Amino acid sequence: MPVNARDAALAALMTYRRTGRHADAVLKTAVKAGLDVRDAALATHIFYGVLQNMAYCDFIINSFSTIRTGRLEPQVLDILRLSVYQLVFLDKIPPSAAVSEGVRLAKKHANPRAAGLVNAVLRKIASTRDNLPKVRAATEAERLSIQKSHPLWLVETYLKQFGLEETKALLGANNTTPPVFATVNRLKATREQAIYVLQNAGITAEPYPFLEDTIKIYGQGKLESLKAFQDGLIYVQDPAARLCVTAAGLTPGMRVLDACAAPGGKTFAAAIDMGGEGKITSCDVSEKKVARIREGARRLGFGGMVTATVQDATRRREDFVQAFDAVIADVPCSGLGVIRKKPDIRYKAEEELRLLPDLQLRILTNLSEAVRPGGVLLYSTCTLLRRENEEVVEAFLGIRSNFAPEPFTLPEPFGAAPDGMMTLMGHKHDTDGFFICRMRRRP
Repeated sequence: MPVNARDAALAALMTYRRTGRHADAVLKTAVKAGLDVRDAALATHIFYGVLQNMAYCDFIINSFSTIRTGRLEPQVLDILRLSVYQLVFLDKIPPSAAVSEGVRLAKKHANPRAAGLVNAVLRKIASTRDNLPKVRAATEAERLSIQKSHPLWLVETYLKQFGLEETKALLGANNTTPPVFATVNRLKATREQAIYVLQNAGITAEPYPFLEDTIKIYGQGKLESLKAFQDGLIYVQDPAARLCVTAAGLTPGMRVLDACAAPGGKTFAAAIDMGGEGKITSCDVSEKKVARIREGARRLGFGGMVTATVQDATRRREDFVQAFDAVIADVPCSGLGVIRKKPDIRYKAEEELRLLPDLQLRILTNLSEAVRPGGVLLYSTCTLLRRENEEVVEAFLGIRSNFAPEPFTLPEPFGAAPDGMMTLMGHKHDTDGFFICRMRRRP
């Protein structure tokens, strides 16, 4: 059982390394073993910080260790990584504490000789942490891959798509910790009322400047425990996902299909934009996911207009054919636009991701049949890869000539999308990385 924050962070790192489970699930298990709020927060910070900066931590270790990271015992490497992260990135932790805790962990979790190595390496780093070696590499892509701890293939892809300066800013933003964003249920409260309720509960909350119903919440781990959440005044949603629904241009009385809906944020935003009037069919592939949508709709007061059902978005349903005024297809994707929230996403194998565009095109093509003539088809992903975004849209339009991109406009500073497509990026707008394309079925 973890006895403090570093024990918990190490337990999470070792479990993540051994099992490959999602980082948030691994961390949740590690921190709930008797830690107080302060230690749980520090363990979270260290664990995610190591995942965000692993390649750079390894570079620092290799710069000072006589044994390369590839030859170190795995648990010793875990200990060195979490200790180096504290030394290099956490100014509020005294170097002596980071070193001594690293040695303690080595004595507890590794062979007896490892403590001497850990002590020697960490002391060297601590003594020179204001003048650490510079990352040098054969190419700028390789240097950025180490400096910003992103896989080389992803850095090279971003450099081709966005250029050097944009890529540097994007990678830097990916390694920051975002606030929690929430959408206000305007059918129950104004944004000011929701913020008042949160602040009365001791929660730091402020308006997100670019959307009238979005707020930032700081320093709160379990939003579900708050009265504002339980009473249905707010729900968790990134501004990018909220903007996706805004781009659909929904109005009261519409029939809407949200086809890959869990956990339900876009369904709920649609209900708000429709003023509580109309019908929304909200689908996903498992009963567990659909149950979350139903529970959220009930809590927010949308139970009467939302029908949640299990449905595979690749499979045709005859009763869906031309039955909807608008269809939202926020399809499964690589998720690379949410790296700052889920840092382990960067470690997905590129080979696995290459299968996604085929799936995305299948879903989009199938769902297009559900759009009535003259209706809207909204395609979106939380990734920045062109092969999952613009290239899927281009392939779809080559198959379905009865659809065409349609311009839309979002609030400033997002602005207009004259070609019907927009890419949101975290370092520009403090949102998830997100792609949105609005299309209209010809009458």
